[in-house]
Amino acid sequence: MRSMRDDGPGGGNALGTTRGFLRALGEARLVTPLSSEGGRRRYSRYQLRIAARARELVDQGTPIEAACRIVLLEDQLEEAQRINAENRRSSNPTIAA
Repeated sequence: MRSMRDDGPGGGNALGTTRGFLRALGEARLVTPLSSEGGRRRYSRYQLRIAARARELVDQGTPIEAACRIVLLEDQLEEAQRINAENRRSSNPTIAA
């Protein structure tokens, strides 16, 4: 899985946000970056997608704690819908995706 640093061409710069915002998301446990040997935070593309969604909500005036909760719930809903669709397909192979 390719990851991006929070201060390089990816990470915070890719989101148009700051390292502080990404750290705040880490403190809220929305994303947990890996650390490079040099101690830099590294984010996966999935984590950056989640962070971008949180950034959208915060930019609309949602407090960061609430934005993190919303993003987690949206992610859980998406996963549950994916699992339900898979279960429906496996229980009835004639149902198309």
